[in-house]
Amino acid sequence: MPLSDHEQKMLDQMEQQLAAEDPKFASQMQGSGLASLQRRRWVVGAVGALAGLGLVLVGISTTMWVGAIGFALMVASVAFAVTPRARPGSASSSRTATSRPRGGPSARARSSTASTSAGSVARTSGDPRPAPPVR
Repeated sequence: MPLSDHEQKMLDQMEQQLAAEDPKFASQMQGSGLASLQRRRWVVGAVGALAGLGLVLVGISTTMWVGAIGFALMVASVAFAVTPRARPGSASSSRTATSRPRGGPSARARSSTASTSAGSVARTSGDPRPAPPVR
């Protein structure tokens, strides 16, 4: 929801006052936040990948499960580092429970086919209601 003109003017005045009172702090707040966030993601990913590699090496001499956990940690860390962070206003981060598609193909298949063990007949139409029992 965008700010009104009055709110935008007040925000601009607050920014100007802050810049006048503490210019060093104001310049730090205007820094490129996106680049620092991406750099942080790369560092966390690299540290996680190195920790995973260490677990893989420990898993070679101990048990297979330690190595498997290390491998999973490496994959997750690299995936975390290379995927971009979702912006707060993007469609993927603002999706709500009501906007998600419900069911899916498997849910429709389950609801359109009745169980044959109860003596009912399987329905072939797209009707989601269960089939009536056969008498």
